Amino acid sequence: MFGLTEEQEQLRKEVRAFAAREVAPHVSEWDEKSEFPHDVVKKLGEMGLMGVIFPEELGGAGMGYVEYVLAVEELSRVDGSVGLIVASHNSLCTNHIMLAGSDEQRKRWIPRLASGRWLGAWGLTEPGSGSDAAGARTTAVKRGDCWVLNGSKTFITNGTYADCAVVLAVTDREKGTKGISAFVVEAGTKGFRPGKKENKLGLRASDTAELIFEECQIPEENLVGKVGEGFKDAMRVLDGGRISIAALSLGIARGALDAAMSYAQQRRQFGKAISEFQAIQFKLATMATELDAAWLLTMRAAQMKDKGQKVTLEASMAKLYASEAACRICDEGVQIHGGYGFIKDYPAEKFYRDVKLCTIGEGTSEIQRMVIARELLGKTPSRG
Repeated sequence: MFGLTEEQEQLRKEVRAFAAREVAPHVSEWDEKSEFPHDVVKKLGEMGLMGVIFPEELGGAGMGYVEYVLAVEELSRVDGSVGLIVASHNSLCTNHIMLAGSDEQRKRWIPRLASGRWLGAWGLTEPGSGSDAAGARTTAVKRGDCWVLNGSKTFITNGTYADCAVVLAVTDREKGTKGISAFVVEAGTKGFRPGKKENKLGLRASDTAELIFEECQIPEENLVGKVGEGFKDAMRVLDGGRISIAALSLGIARGALDAAMSYAQQRRQFGKAISEFQAIQFKLATMATELDAAWLLTMRAAQMKDKGQKVTLEASMAKLYASEAACRICDEGVQIHGGYGFIKDYPAEKFYRDVKLCTIGEGTSEIQRMVIARELLGKTPSRG
């Protein structure tokens, strides 16, 4: 059902070769130093991977979500940090402008973002509101022909280095989620600056930082979508974003499985390779089966998205299962390596650290279960 076309297989091979050539030699150094891979991001832009899902007339690659999943997966198979940079840039910041912006706004910002000349960030989460986005405190107040933003965002991917950010802010506190609006804020705008860069457990080459707004004035035309519809648009953006986190999960898990299989065939105990022991064989068999199941769920959501169908249920299912399966796969990868899985000379420990974010970012596993249940039962939230 989800066989790939020749073009898709070729894309996969090209991204795999790029990751082996440009990313793999630097993974350990970037991880140790929490170093953002600026040169690689520029090259990804030249390849079209910073604008995979956007039309060619706007500077994008003109491909779909199936191709997008393949690209993120192959990058994450080598380094989840690079996969996350591409995923956040495409599916959150740029895609919000694509989905909710006017034609003029698309022409203004998307060519710069899709080409990789600009790096994008997306600001929803705050120190006091994560899953409960309705609890946001960042405000946007209309003053003349400007909006004035005050507040802060946290855990923002690409935050330190972003050339622009799509930011969600409260424009009418009384209306709950219907009083939240979205704005594009460009780097260098007075009153806007990145804050603390987080020192993280994993995905350390991917930048995660605060965004701070202090009497930050932006022009009226930077409002994306209608006043009060920012939250609704953000939920549409997250449908695609959850597919990308599923793809990130697939890539990290595939890297962990590859490493475990290689090690199991090389490591000898009791006179033979440990891959000959049934206990190890059963672990590998379960890891591979879970990975294929996650891949199929993700591809279903991606294919539906490409057809223009609603994917709220399918994207949440893919994200939930892929992220949790990937955690199990990476855990078993460390176990198969034994003591060597606990040291940085082998890749198993990095996959183990990196993968946990997948069950948290863009909606925790608990939130995904809420979304899935709501969709199954046909109920809408009573909030706002």
